[in-house]
Amino acid sequence: MGTTVEVLLPPGSTRRAGAVRALFTEWEATLSRFRPDSELSALNGVAGREARVSPLLFDVIAASLDAARATEGLFDPTLGARMAELGYDRTFADLPADRPATPRPDACPPAPWVAGRWRGVGIDGRLRTIRLPAGVALDVGGIAKGMAVDASIALLAAEGVAAAAVNAGGDLAVLGLPGEAPAWTIRIETPVDDRPAPVVAITSGGLATSSVGRRRWHADGEARHHLIDPRDGRSARTDAWSVSVPASTCRVAEVAAKVALVLGCAHGGAFLRRHGLDGLILAEDGTARWVDGASATSATGGRAGGVAGGSAR
Repeated sequence: MGTTVEVLLPPGSTRRAGAVRALFTEWEATLSRFRPDSELSALNGVAGREARVSPLLFDVIAASLDAARATEGLFDPTLGARMAELGYDRTFADLPADRPATPRPDACPPAPWVAGRWRGVGIDGRLRTIRLPAGVALDVGGIAKGMAVDASIALLAAEGVAAAAVNAGGDLAVLGLPGEAPAWTIRIETPVDDRPAPVVAITSGGLATSSVGRRRWHADGEARHHLIDPRDGRSARTDAWSVSVPASTCRVAEVAAKVALVLGCAHGGAFLRRHGLDGLILAEDGTARWVDGASATSATGGRAGGVAGGSAR
């Protein structure tokens, strides 16, 4: 999934990390848009036709569409083709920092941007089929990473592990508590070296951080990053450098953090409050702002309800 996955376990339980590795390996093989042999790539390749898919792919797509509906399209899983048009057409480790401004002779100009194409995705839970509109490609990387973290924590709990944390590049979830400590404390990276790193403490659930600080490149003489605003199909022009959201699950946190980042400091904060979610918003200058979702909401984001639109089928 283009990141390092860290698993923290108590002494005597470290062999359980192998189960998490196997889970992420399976999810990567199924859901990567960069692997031509993945099931997601096969589905993207038959856009316009109905296809029966595996339970894993179906659940992730269903969750993605739930999140799109719950956020009125501010989270949009149908950005795969647009990401490629903007230059993010391979794993970020293989992406040149500066793409040529002149397109290849065989490259077609991108089609005019059309927002809301996720509404045209057909989904049948009884037959477990998906039909993508012609020309649409899915990118479920972010929400799939959050769901894989949640699934890893559930797997470790089922195997009798009392305490654990799984972190996949800033998408993390926890189980139990670390030793005698009252909470898990997570340091959040800042854009300014001389500012102290803020810390978020959680006792359960998940925490996700979305940032424009790392996955950046240049194409056609324009600076770009991987967080696309579904309203105009461009890299989000946001004044937020990162947003960190604690929530009941990493899946909910991932969706909320991404949407809040796209919206920017003020509107992103308002979005989190509307959904009863706490959040830490860092501006480009390193200024930190804590959003209090609601007085009834604990620091773990316990009232995280509707952002991800309910559970996956």
